[in-house]
Amino acid sequence: MALQFAPIGAIALRYGAVALATYVATRAIAPGRLAQPVEDEMDATPEGLTLRKTEEQVNASARWRRAVRLGRNGSGVRVDATLLGRLKVERIA
Repeated sequence: MALQFAPIGAIALRYGAVALATYVATRAIAPGRLAQPVEDEMDATPEGLTLRKTEEQVNASARWRRAVRLGRNGSGVRVDATLLGRLKVERIA
């Protein structure tokens, strides 16, 4: 009995195209940098949403920390999402 290679070939081409696109994307993206003072500031950010406004700028921070489990005693992950933002608006003539 002969194997039908057409469906296998289509799947292989699809996964190959995804792998090639991923490889090209990882080469095109510049590596990020790690700034330890910024990491320390994110660790010190309080949980919840904060907002501070002055005449010149608005600063906001948000932190969400949760533990997500699969079932009552199942394995899980701890999620710590921190957002720091600044919006500066200057009037120009």
